Amino acid sequence: MRQKRQQPDVTVIGAGVAGLSAALAAADAGSTVTVLAKASHTASNSYAAQGGVAAAVGPDDDPSLHVADTLAAGRGLCRTSAVELLAAEAPARIAWLRELGVAFDEGLSLEGGHSRARVVHAGGADTGRHIADVLTRRAAEHPRIRIEEGTRVLSLEPFRGAAVVLATGGYAALWSRTTNPSGATGEGLLLAHAAGAALADLELVQFHPTALRDGNAHDGFLLSEALRGAGATLLDSDGERFVDELAPRDVVARAIAARTGTRLDLREIERDRYPTLMATLVRAGYAPADEPIPVSPAAHYAIGGIVTDLEGRTTVPGLYAAGECAATGVHGANRLASNSLLECLVFGRRAGLAALDGPAFANACDDLSLTEKAPGEMLWREAGLIRSAAGLRRLLDAPHPLARLVATSALAREESRGVHFREDFPIADEAFAGHFVVQPDHEPELQRWS
Repeated sequence: MRQKRQQPDVTVIGAGVAGLSAALAAADAGSTVTVLAKASHTASNSYAAQGGVAAAVGPDDDPSLHVADTLAAGRGLCRTSAVELLAAEAPARIAWLRELGVAFDEGLSLEGGHSRARVVHAGGADTGRHIADVLTRRAAEHPRIRIEEGTRVLSLEPFRGAAVVLATGGYAALWSRTTNPSGATGEGLLLAHAAGAALADLELVQFHPTALRDGNAHDGFLLSEALRGAGATLLDSDGERFVDELAPRDVVARAIAARTGTRLDLREIERDRYPTLMATLVRAGYAPADEPIPVSPAAHYAIGGIVTDLEGRTTVPGLYAAGECAATGVHGANRLASNSLLECLVFGRRAGLAALDGPAFANACDDLSLTEKAPGEMLWREAGLIRSAAGLRRLLDAPHPLARLVATSALAREESRGVHFREDFPIADEAFAGHFVVQPDHEPELQRWS
C-alpha cells in the first residue's frame, strides 16, 4: 500500500525571491517546507528583475530618507507603517544576501524618485537573476526544504492542514504590452479570492516607461531604470529631451505616451556595466553605442494584490502572501524604483516566520476555471496608461475574472493618482485617499490603512 506523503508544516506556492525568502526563514526556524513552482525559478518575475535592491546603506543615507522618498512616490496612498518597516529592515536584508553568497557590484546607483544613490546591483542589470540563483541554491541544499517544479496549483483545497504562503507574483502579463513573463497572470490572487481572501488596489498597475519598441521577438524587453540613473536620456522624434528622466515612473511613462518616436540614448553611459542587457539589444539588431533605442511604456508591476498585514497574514486564517501578489500598502499609488525586490526579501521573510506560529489553512474552496484567455489588447486599450469610465465599463464584460475586478476597482477610483490616470477625473481627490478592497462577491470598499 502506498504511504501517504507527510504534510509539511508550511507550503510555499511560488519560487521567486519572496517565496524562497519565506521558505528559508521558516526552514531555518525548524519547519519542514515544500515549495511549489509552476515552472523553473528562472521563469519568475524576480529572476528577470533588472533593477536592484533599494537600501539605505550609503554613508550619506538613512532609512528615514528612504521612507520619505517612498512616501513621496506613493502619492498619499502608502501605508506608513509598512514603509517604515521596509526601509528599516533593508540594510539587514542586504547583509543577509551577502552572507548567502550574493556578489554585489561596487558602489550604489541613483534611480528615479530617490534622493540618494541607494540601489544595490549585482551583475549590472542582472540583480534579480543573481539573487534568485543564490536563494534557489540555498533552498535546494536545505534539509528541511523540498522544491517541486512544474506544479500548477488550481485550488488551495489540497493544502488544508498546513500553513500556506502565496508568493505567486503579479498580474501585469494580462496586458498585451508587458515586460513580464507570460505566467504573471494573477492566478495566486484568484486562488486566494476563491478561498475567501480580500484583494485590494487592483486598479494600480505600474507601466514602466522604457520597454523596447520594435514589434518583433524582443518587443517589450525592459530597459532598466538603472540606465537612466547612469545618465541615459530620453529623446523625442526631433532628438530633443522632453522630461526629467528620473521623475517618478508614472510621470515619465505618460510623457513618453504623449509622443511618438521616443528613443533612449545610451551612447554616453558606461554600457559595459550592463553586459547582458547590451547583448540582448545587439541580438535584437540594435547598436546602442551608435544610435538611440526605440522605447515606449509597458505594463510592468502590479501594486494591487492579496490584502495582508505586515506579517503576511491575509484575511483568511492560515493563508499568507508576500511579494508582488500581496497588497501591504507599501507602494501606495506608485512604486518607488527598486523597492520591489526589497519587498520580496522583507515581507517574504516575515510571512515565513509568521506561518510558523499561525493556524493551519482550513477553508474550503473550489478549483479555478481559467480557460478564459486574458483580453490583453482590451486591457491595454481600456485600462492602460489613460482610462475613462466608458472604456472601463466595456471591460466589465471581459471573460477573465481578474480583468473584471481590475475594471471594477478602476471605475470606483474616480480620480487620478500615481499610476491610475482617469481622463474623466484628471486630478487627485482626497476623498479617494485610501485602498479599494474587494471581498468575494462584494463591490469595492474604500479603506484607510495605517
